[in-house]
Amino acid sequence: MFEQITRINTDSQAIPFFNSRYQTKINKQQSKPTVIELFAGGGGMALGFEKAGFQHVLLNEINKRCCETLRFNRPSWPVEEADITTLDFKSYSGKVDVVAGGFPCQAFSVAGKRGGFDDKRGALFFEYARAIREVQPKMFIAENVKGLLYHDKGKTLEIVIKTLSDAGYRVLIPQLMKAIHYQVPQKRERLIIVGIRRDIDLDFYFPKPSDVIYTVRDAFKAGGLFDEDVPESVFSEYSECKKLILEQIPEGGNWRNLPPALQKEYLGKFYGQGSNAQVARRLSWDQPCYTLLTKPDSKLTERCHPAETRPLTVREYARIQTFPDNWHFSGAISAKYRQIGNAVPVNLAAAIAKSVNTFLKKMDKEMRQARSTPLVSKAY
Repeated sequence: MFEQITRINTDSQAIPFFNSRYQTKINKQQSKPTVIELFAGGGGMALGFEKAGFQHVLLNEINKRCCETLRFNRPSWPVEEADITTLDFKSYSGKVDVVAGGFPCQAFSVAGKRGGFDDKRGALFFEYARAIREVQPKMFIAENVKGLLYHDKGKTLEIVIKTLSDAGYRVLIPQLMKAIHYQVPQKRERLIIVGIRRDIDLDFYFPKPSDVIYTVRDAFKAGGLFDEDVPESVFSEYSECKKLILEQIPEGGNWRNLPPALQKEYLGKFYGQGSNAQVARRLSWDQPCYTLLTKPDSKLTERCHPAETRPLTVREYARIQTFPDNWHFSGAISAKYRQIGNAVPVNLAAAIAKSVNTFLKKMDKEMRQARSTPLVSKAY
């Protein structure tokens, strides 16, 4: 399968993409580390890198609404709306510090069909690897779902690591990072894969987790995370049937709080197949939110408001992902939820990006010291 995908990618007609306007930005921003982001989505990772002091030289995304979101909020960001298979990154070779991005995860998620590389979305990983080979950044940061660890009994991850290693990188042991330890009020786990170009002999350290855990209350109310209460915004509506069910669920409860007859009726075919605690789940004010997905009102992804019988609003969704309140999401309400649910939490991305920036500064410092050290010759 790997050989077949590689052959397809090699034969495809990639369109060279390079804009001298962006190169001028690179030359003028030497004080800032530079990053190319692929599969940029609604901007969670991009915002995190911005917070850590990075200059974006390219953001690639195929989804129209996501690109509208990025351009609306950051008109200066060089957003390229295109299929990654059509882009040629060679013009950036040796000119960019970091390539970052979360290649599509649905093919590896336990919530999907888990088709892996047989799924065209999973196969896009090889386009991510191609970009790294062509750009040859100092580092790359790849992010994906926890399910990638176990997909095909670990064989998929082995192919990922080998492919990135063959591109000329020392691939570190993938880290499963829990967002709740990085100022994110959400029980979200993301697999982070870091690679360092083989000519760079320097250790990278992942950000240290914090003991401070933020909750749904911290997300929605003024306090440690936000200066003001969450602003009002639109939200999906429950059906009357679903609303009648969820009205019977106490704060922090789920389907188990229903009478036995209603449990069987509501779970239907899922009843007796295991205990899915996410069904008919009402959030608790004093606990982090469960992982947000792309649909707030689906039976398996319900995240009912702690006090009101409704799905979370768009802005509540965004706050749980630590987006700022002034970050506008384009498109219909379903597109807004999808952009937020697919995003890397901003604060988690910022923590990773700050560690990357520290690494790059240390590398630059050692290079300057090496250049300034005089050569000592022996006298005979």
